[in-house]
Amino acid sequence: MKGKRYILILLLLAGIYSTCKKPYNPKIVDSPNHYLVVEGVINNGSDSTIIKLSRTVKISGTVSTSGVDNCAVSVEAEGGAAYSLTPRGSGTYVIPALNLDASKKYRLHIITGDSKEYASDYVVVKKTQPIDSIGFNIKNNNVQIYVNTHDAANSTRYYRWSYDETWRFHSRYQSAYMVDQVLKAVVFRPVSESSYYCFAGSKSSTIVIGSSAKLSQDVIYQQPVTTIASTSEKIETRYSILLKQYALTKEAYQFWENMKKNTEQLGSIFDAQPSQLTGNIHNLKDLAEPVIGYISVTNIQSKRVFIDNADLPRDWAPTYPYDCGPLDTALFFNPKTKQNDVLGIIINGNSIPVLDITEKMNVIGYTYSSIECTDCRIRGRVQTPSFWIER
Repeated sequence: MKGKRYILILLLLAGIYSTCKKPYNPKIVDSPNHYLVVEGVINNGSDSTIIKLSRTVKISGTVSTSGVDNCAVSVEAEGGAAYSLTPRGSGTYVIPALNLDASKKYRLHIITGDSKEYASDYVVVKKTQPIDSIGFNIKNNNVQIYVNTHDAANSTRYYRWSYDETWRFHSRYQSAYMVDQVLKAVVFRPVSESSYYCFAGSKSSTIVIGSSAKLSQDVIYQQPVTTIASTSEKIETRYSILLKQYALTKEAYQFWENMKKNTEQLGSIFDAQPSQLTGNIHNLKDLAEPVIGYISVTNIQSKRVFIDNADLPRDWAPTYPYDCGPLDTALFFNPKTKQNDVLGIIINGNSIPVLDITEKMNVIGYTYSSIECTDCRIRGRVQTPSFWIER
């Protein structure tokens, strides 16, 4: 009897779950309207203020978002001066260091090309404290990067971080040769055509926030920033992260917290459900129109650190993104087919010569592989970034 009752309970739970699990299609992302998206911070520090304008698109659609140009964008002091931003194309607007009066409130003002007028609420200037340190822990075969910071005056309490990643990686095989298409011959690869080591990078795509509001001291300790898998190419040689820190008001923190929940933490009936994103930017003539974004005014603190492969477990190995397999062989004279494989496969083909094959001091052919396995430039840049420091 108990067994039958147990099975009945499981069936009831399964039925509840299947009936509750309904697709959620927020009006704002499934609407045919293209609402304005405003990204950026009014920077009160020594760096430029950079504002990015774009439009929402339907999740079910095929059109990707693009920048909104032909706008007049300015930073305005409450009851005071206005500072115009310069358009840079692709929806980006920039103004050099502002050095604003911290005793005043400021807002962002936008007039679009179709004469719609938007503005953020006037907000106070928050002072961002320096980043104390950036470190990492090894956990579950991952590198977990964290940040430490504090405010001795206990006046910040709410924080946000973004970051730029850069890493040095290499192709699966190092090609010592290349094809000279003019000479129609295999030649030594010059330094100018180096294709083994490259640099790649990415910007943060997740929302990283933290708060000390429930603590007696305004201290952030080992706040998780990002996680890198042990098999990632990012850490196969050397990795760098430039972390940027922003002080937030409580209202700004609540916006980013809501955004984080809506974009990252959905997955089951037991998770927090999606809610309307309410920022501090409005259409001045149509307050009902949704506008995505939240404008804060603060200086931005940043810090860069490097992580070397030598600092990580020795048994970690990156997973190469292509299935390369062992090197193949192309001979000038293939005894089986009587063909010139170097000519057919490498010179007139798409294969890349890697090493020479010699017999009695004579080159009789080359090993070869695909461009994906020999040329890092298809995924990165050979040029060393100006900030890069070798160990």
